[in-house]
Amino acid sequence: MDEPEAAAYNDRAMHWLIDGYNVIRRDPALASRERMSLEAGRDALCRRLMTVARASGDRFTVVFDGAGHGGAGGGGAVRVLFSSARESADRVLARMATRGGAVVSNDREVRRAAARAGALAISADEFLARLERLGAEAPDRGGRPADATPHMKDEDEEPERPAGPRKGNPRRLPRKQRAAARALGRLGKSRL
Repeated sequence: MDEPEAAAYNDRAMHWLIDGYNVIRRDPALASRERMSLEAGRDALCRRLMTVARASGDRFTVVFDGAGHGGAGGGGAVRVLFSSARESADRVLARMATRGGAVVSNDREVRRAAARAGALAISADEFLARLERLGAEAPDRGGRPADATPHMKDEDEEPERPAGPRKGNPRRLPRKQRAAARALGRLGKSRL
C-alpha cells in the first residue's frame, strides 16, 4: 500500500481483519477466558472489539478456524466468520486482504499474504498493546490462572529481517511501519 492510499484511511472507517485465535492466545486475559471454553474466549474478544469499534468508528471482521461453530456474537461493526472445513482461517484472511484494510496476526505467513495483497500487516502484539494503552475494556480478569504468561510463544512467529542495508533517513521508520502506526493511531480517535 502506498502512502497516499494509506493516508486515505484517515478520512474513512478502517476495516480490520482479525486472526481470532491468534489474537486471543497473545493476550493473557483472553487466553484465560479461552481456557474456560472456546466460546468464552471468542465472546471476550468480540466484546473488546465492539468497545473499540464504538470509539473509533472502524469495522472489524474476526476470522476463526472451525466450520459450523457458533457462539461468538458479533454485532454492529464487529462481524464474525468461521472458516469452512476445506479452508483455514489463514486462507480466509489472505483472500479478504485483497480488499484492503489491516490484517492483525502474529502468523508470519498471514502477514506476508496481507502485504502481498496490498493490506497493512500488523502484529497481534502491536494491536493488543494499542488496545491496552487505550484502556479498552478488558475481559473479566477474575480467576485468571497464575501461570498465564503475557506472551505465549507462537510456533509461526519469527521476527522479519530486512533484506539488506536500508537507504534513506535512518531515524525515520520504513513506509510500512509508518502506515501501520497511523492505522493503530486511529483506534484512539473518537468520531463523536
